[in-house]
Amino acid sequence: MRTPDSISYAAVPVARLGISLVFLWFGVNQLLFPSDFMGYLSDYLLQMESAEMFVIFNGLFETIAGTLLLLGIFTRPVALILSLHLLVIAASLGYNDISVRDTGIAIVAFALFLAGPDRWSLSNRMKRRKEHEKQI
Repeated sequence: MRTPDSISYAAVPVARLGISLVFLWFGVNQLLFPSDFMGYLSDYLLQMESAEMFVIFNGLFETIAGTLLLLGIFTRPVALILSLHLLVIAASLGYNDISVRDTGIAIVAFALFLAGPDRWSLSNRMKRRKEHEKQI
């Protein structure tokens, strides 16, 4: 039976996978159903003719970033950008349940930035493969 210490190595990869699925869910849904997300836009953005396009571009951004995070490619820069992205969203929403949730997710994304590529990330696996090939 594994002890808690022997499975702690999975904490960062599981957090990365979990948060990437959140970004993928929101990103894909913004692409498929942009009108459902119009209520989250500020009054300034809603007055623009391209407000729905803004949601679609945000959905595309979150889908791409979520995919990169899921695969563990460019983990640090993607996690930092997503963290800042969510902090901007949370600030624009004011104080409510959604902004508190987004702030929490932003903190987890920042923790992933601090941790960097984990043992399950694709970039880390490719790096280990190259190091192994150099030894041969």
